[in-house]
Amino acid sequence: MGYAASRQTALCLDAGHFHPTEVISDKISAAMLYVPRLLLHVSRPVRWDSDHVVLLDDETQAIASEIVRHNLFDRVHIGLDFFDASINRIAAWVIGTRNMKKALLRALLEPTDQLRQLEASGDYTARLALLKSKNPCRGRPSGKCIVSVTTRRQAVSGWKACGHMKKRF
Repeated sequence: MGYAASRQTALCLDAGHFHPTEVISDKISAAMLYVPRLLLHVSRPVRWDSDHVVLLDDETQAIASEIVRHNLFDRVHIGLDFFDASINRIAAWVIGTRNMKKALLRALLEPTDQLRQLEASGDYTARLALLKSKNPCRGRPSGKCIVSVTTRRQAVSGWKACGHMKKRF
C-alpha cells in the first residue's frame, strides 16, 4: 500500500489472498484516502486458495455496499475470477458475474441517504432497524421483485413499533 500511495497509482486488493479471517471490504474506505484508484480482485477464497466462483455472500455484499455508500464508481475497478476446475467455465462466468451484479443492485437499493440522516441525528436504533429490515427482494430474481401492499404495510407497522419503543424507553 505504501508503494501505491507514494506513487499515486492504483492499489490492488485481492479477496482471496488475505488471512482467512480478514476481508477486503473493511479496507476499501481506508485505502481510498491514500490512493487515487482501487483494483479489486473479487473471488471466493478457500483455504488460502482464491480464484473460486464469486458467491452472493456477506463479503461480496459488503464490498458492493462500500463502493455504493462512498460513491466510488469512478475510482474502483472490479475484477472477477472464475477459475474453478470442478465446474463448467461458462457456468462459472455467468454465476460469478450475476452474483456481483446482484450485490451491486442490492447496494444501490439501500436507502443510503436515510441511513446517513439517522446516523447524523444520533438515532442509531432506527438506523439499525432500517439497515437490517427484511428485504422483500431477497432470494427473488432482481427483475421480478414486486413489493406487495402487505409488505409495505408490514414495513410501516415496523416503523411505528420503532417509534413506540422510542417513546417508552
